[in-house]
Amino acid sequence: MHASQREAAILKFMANSGFVTFRDLESQFGASPATLRRDLERLSKEGRIERIHGGARLIDVGPSPKIGLTGVPFHENIARNQAQKSAIGRAAAALCQIGEAIMIDGGSTTLQMCPHLDGLNLQVLTNSLHIVSALLAQPTTRVQVPGGTVFREQNIILSAVGDDLMPRFVAPKLFMGAAAVGEMGVMQADVVLVAAERRFIERAEQVIVLVDSSKFEGPSGNVVCGLQDIDIIVTDAGITPAQRAMLEAADVKVVIGT
Repeated sequence: MHASQREAAILKFMANSGFVTFRDLESQFGASPATLRRDLERLSKEGRIERIHGGARLIDVGPSPKIGLTGVPFHENIARNQAQKSAIGRAAAALCQIGEAIMIDGGSTTLQMCPHLDGLNLQVLTNSLHIVSALLAQPTTRVQVPGGTVFREQNIILSAVGDDLMPRFVAPKLFMGAAAVGEMGVMQADVVLVAAERRFIERAEQVIVLVDSSKFEGPSGNVVCGLQDIDIIVTDAGITPAQRAMLEAADVKVVIGT
């Protein structure tokens, strides 16, 4: 691909979210890191993008961009596989220790943890307004949220331009969902979600993924992290022996919610 064609493709790739990570560019275009850096440098000199740590953003994306996320909206996803998600949430909450700090990424499955956290005296960092609402009624649970834009489709707070607006917060455990899980790892539909979840992962000692077994069928999307970066997957009894073997081969512990 000629440089001008690749630059046009990069701008098109960034159009939906206004932001892209350098890792996503390498995965999408297969060009060398040096080539991609030269492309970004030319686009930056032309005033079409701004280079930021770990990637780039479109110049015309302001602090409150009117953009949406790709993927299934929260109000649709919450109704899917409810019994399995409830069991997964209960099993995930059982992994928490009294008095510890945890991070909970927004999602319809991670939300199911909330009723089981009451009384554990946890400090919780979450980007989900649904999770904030569920935890506010718990007098011993302290809640923090990052800065950013509210995305109505998922009712979560994300930094759409890639700036790190998260509190200086580290935690023994991160609980996160996924659009899909496969041999390539954990995937999400939108690059903005990918960037946000990678920032969570950087702050966690242990990564725990909550997904119902349907998420292992035909995985696709943008890779958040490889299987080797996951410590535990909490799922349901619908996972197949082959899928479980794939996870255990990557040294991922599998917990079945009941």
